[in-house]
Amino acid sequence: MGPKWGALQALILLLVLVLLLSAQLFWFRSAWRALKRIGSPKWILLLRTLVVAALLWLIVVLADRLFLHFLPRSGPTRWIMTLAQLWLVPSFFAFLLVKLVHGIEWIWDRGAQLFRRTPPASPTIAQNTAVDLGRRSFFRYAAAAAGAAPLLAALYGFARERLQFTVHRVEVPVANLPPALDGFRIVQLSDIHVGSFMPPEQIRRAVDMANGLGAQVAVVTGDFLTGAGDPLDDCIAELSRLQSPLGTWGCNGNHEIYADAEETAQQLFQKYGMRLLRQENAPLRWNGQEINLVGVDYQRERFRSGAHAPMLSAIEPLIRRDVPNLLLSHNPNSFYRAAELGIELSLAGHTHGGQVQVEIVDHRWNPARFITKFIAGLYSLPLNGTARRSFLYVNRGLGTIGVPARLGVDPEVTLLTLRTQG
Repeated sequence: MGPKWGALQALILLLVLVLLLSAQLFWFRSAWRALKRIGSPKWILLLRTLVVAALLWLIVVLADRLFLHFLPRSGPTRWIMTLAQLWLVPSFFAFLLVKLVHGIEWIWDRGAQLFRRTPPASPTIAQNTAVDLGRRSFFRYAAAAAGAAPLLAALYGFARERLQFTVHRVEVPVANLPPALDGFRIVQLSDIHVGSFMPPEQIRRAVDMANGLGAQVAVVTGDFLTGAGDPLDDCIAELSRLQSPLGTWGCNGNHEIYADAEETAQQLFQKYGMRLLRQENAPLRWNGQEINLVGVDYQRERFRSGAHAPMLSAIEPLIRRDVPNLLLSHNPNSFYRAAELGIELSLAGHTHGGQVQVEIVDHRWNPARFITKFIAGLYSLPLNGTARRSFLYVNRGLGTIGVPARLGVDPEVTLLTLRTQG
């Protein structure tokens, strides 16, 4: 089962790469043909050279983001990379939409040809020509609009929604919560992704918003950076400005694994007077009562000897039965196991809320649905097989990944207020 899943993931990655490159070749050919309309051979040569250079640069940026991470993250390169990333994914969806319009036009033509086998009474050549020209113009404009829409949306999401931080206030009924802890407040940040598109001054702004919420404890649920070379120290230095009576706690995310920065993140937390929990627990004491705080590194699907190994497999000794348990786990898919183990509340991130959410005819399209059922907000499952409920809150994150833009999903600062569960 494990090797098959690994092979499927590799096949999906290969398919995505092929489609991305196909989209770039489509736009390259379109630009190449369009330049023929320019009268000056010198201008044609110059502009075609620029088009080839742009295509090669897109391939380099794609290789850097997916595999090698060799390009510098500062200076002029940063802004050229920004333009490339703002183009790569939206241009892929623009390519798909243009092809969809072309497909509809092809079906329309085939239907028109079938219809013409039984011609109307007396159509004139001029009438047929006018209809054909009108149809072609309609589909040409439709293809242009379809191709422009994702690119315009990406620019809007980059310029506006990417930095439109929003406070989400949520009340969570917690099983076994003592009355003295009713109203206990937790502020949560997640998925900072410090770097080119999340500079320290923006983290500072989110921290200031969090500090204004009056929480008893602050937590950060992973993905402090995106890749090796990102300024992790700057990120955690800004997070150390979080103010709460019970301090700031955190857990690692998957990007700390990719950047080989799990231990460094833990050391920096300690350096700045915070604590990052790695398969550890600690008591939070307030009003004479305790909450057992548990933190884990990123939980991955694992296969051992052909069998599926559950997440959170080593944390049973960390769970307490005499007080409520609060789990910090970056991956929301660990919630199934957390509920089985009797953990009353889990906090996660990872999904960015999908980062892009589009509503079409009362249906929401969200790419996070491909990796989890827990996209954003509050969820519940039976608590350890009982009638009581275990809850999960999935934070939408602050930063971005892939495309430096958000659309329909604001960056989030969360204030969770705990309530006794009836």
